[in-house]
Parts: sequence; structure tokens; C-alpha cells
Amino acid sequence: MSWPIFFYIGRSLTGPAPKDVLHVPVFFTVCLLSSSLTIHFAVKSLKNTKVGAFALWWFLTLTLGTFFLAGTAREWRHLIYDEGLTIQTNLFGTTYYSLVGLHAFHVTVGLVAITTVLLFALLGYVDRSTPSASMFWPFTGIL
Repeated sequence: MSWPIFFYIGRSLTGPAPKDVLHVPVFFTVCLLSSSLTIHFAVKSLKNTKVGAFALWWFLTLTLGTFFLAGTAREWRHLIYDEGLTIQTNLFGTTYYSLVGLHAFHVTVGLVAITTVLLFALLGYVDRSTPSASMFWPFTGIL
């Protein structure tokens, strides 16, 4: 199996270009960036032994991250079915889906970790001394 970039060397780069099909997903970007703030408040609440507030902020982080992933899925659906842009369409499609897919994977892993910690919090297994997955989450906004 060869890397996608090598597949396109010397081939036509026709098809939708970024300027033709991409629209800035402002709302979903704000959701993901805001989730770094909510996770900060969650950790701050936990340090102050406010487990209920921690669970609420943690849940808001989960919700915002889920909105972001739903927005990404919606954007991909639009690009694939309405614009005809797939990973095999051209070099832009290959690059776009590879990078955004990697980013979505990171967000998904973070959401699984956040969900796990939230379940522990709801079951009463989280207290001030509990380490959390909070250090990973802000990096999902930049990866």
C-alpha cells in the first residue's frame, strides 16, 4: 500500500478546490475551543472539592466536544454527497480527510476518556485526589 500523496504524483488535480467547497464551521470551532474552558472550570471545581460542579462542567465539555464531532460528520456528509469530494477525488480530498480524520480521532479518544471519568464521577468514585484526563483535552483543539 502506498501513501496517498504518492498516488497523486503526476496526476490531474481536478475536482473541487478548497475555496469551492469549504466553509468555516465557526459554531463548531467555538464549541471545541470553549470546551477547553469548561474542562478548566471542571478541574478547578474538583480541586475545590466541588464534585457536583466538577461533573456539570465535565458534562458540558463532553457536550461541546460531541457537538464538534457532529458538526464534522455533517460537514463530511455535505462534502461527500453534495460536493462529490472524497478521499480519492484529488490531492485536496486526500489531505483534507486525512488531517480532519486524524483530528476527529483525537477528539473521539478524548470524548471516550471524558465519558469514562464522568461515569466514575456520577458513581461517586471521583474526589479531589483523582487524576483526570483533563491534560489531553485542550490539545484536541490544536491537533
